[in-house]
Amino acid sequence: MDGAHSAGLQLQPLPPTSSATSTSLSSSEGSFSYKENLIGALLAIFGHLVVSIALNLQKYCHIRLAGSKDPRAYFKTKTWWLGLLLLLLGELGVFASYAFAPLSLIVPLSAVSVIASAIIGIIFIKEKWKPKDFVRRYILSFVGCGLAIVGTYLLVTFAPNSHEKMTGENIARHLVSWPFLLYMLVAIILFCLLLYFYKEKNANSIVVILLLVALLGSMTVVTVKAVAGMLVLSIQGNLQLDYPIFYVMFVCMVATAIYQATFLSQASQIYDSSLIASVGYILSTTVAITAGAIFYLDFLGEEALHICMFALGCLIAFLGVFLITRNRKKAIPFEPYISMDAMPDEGAG
Repeated sequence: MDGAHSAGLQLQPLPPTSSATSTSLSSSEGSFSYKENLIGALLAIFGHLVVSIALNLQKYCHIRLAGSKDPRAYFKTKTWWLGLLLLLLGELGVFASYAFAPLSLIVPLSAVSVIASAIIGIIFIKEKWKPKDFVRRYILSFVGCGLAIVGTYLLVTFAPNSHEKMTGENIARHLVSWPFLLYMLVAIILFCLLLYFYKEKNANSIVVILLLVALLGSMTVVTVKAVAGMLVLSIQGNLQLDYPIFYVMFVCMVATAIYQATFLSQASQIYDSSLIASVGYILSTTVAITAGAIFYLDFLGEEALHICMFALGCLIAFLGVFLITRNRKKAIPFEPYISMDAMPDEGAG
C-alpha cells in the first residue's frame, strides 16, 4: 500500500507539467506576435524614412536645375533617378509592412515622413541664425518631433497583437461580416453627402476634401493589407492568388488610391501643404484605424489599458505632427524643403 501510495504521489506532478507546457506555448505565441509587430513597424519606419529622403532628393534636383543654366531635363539627371529608386524602395517597404503587423499599427507610423521632412528642413535651413534665434524660431519643430517620437514609441509598444493569416477564406469572411457591411453603408452615405456638398454646393472646406480622402484611404489600406498578406502567404508556399477575392481587393486598392490622389491634388491647389499634411494625417489615421478595427478586428481581446495607451500614443503623435507642420513656411511655387541659397552653383549631378 505504501509503495502504491508513493507511486501515486510520484505521478501527481504530471498535470502541472502539462499546464506549464501550455503556458510556455502561449508565451512563445505572444513573443512571436510581438516579433511580427516589430518587423512590420521597422519596415514601415524604414519605408516612410526612405520615401521622405527620396522626395526631397527629387525636389533638390528640380531646384538645382531651376537655379542653374543646365539645359538638361530633370529625368536626365542621376539625382532624380536616385530619388525615384529610393521612392520605389520605400513604398515597397511600407507595402510589405502591412503583411506583418496590424493595420492599426502601420497607419499612424506615416508620422515618420513628417518628422524626417522637418529634420531635413532644419538641416538645410537658408538663413544663418544665432543659436538663441534658431531655438526660438524652431522650438515648435523640436517639440513636435519629440512628441511624435514619443507617440510612435507608445504606438509600437501598445499596438494590438492581431495576427490572423490573410487567406482568401478569412478575407472573404470579414468582407461579408455585418460590422463591416454596416461600416461600409455609413461610409458610402457619408462619402456621397460630402461629395454632393463639395461638387454641387462648392463646399471647399479642407475638412470636407480631406474627409473624402480619408474615407477612400481607409479602403485603400484595408485592401493593401489583404493584398500584401496574400502575396506573402503565396511566396511562403500557401498559394492565395487563385482566390477571386485577391483580384477584387487589388482592383479596389488601385481605384481608391487613384481617386484619393485626385482629391489630394485638388486640395493642394486651394490650401497650404503644411495644413493638408497635419489635418490629412489626423483624419486619415483616425478613419483608417476605425476601418481596420472593424474589418480585421484588430482590438478584439485586447486589454482596456493597452487600448487606452495606444489611443494616447495616437493623440501625442497627432499633436506632434500638428506642431511640426504649423511651423512650416507658407508654400510658394516650387519651394522645396531645401532652399535655393543652400544649393551649389554648379550644374546638377
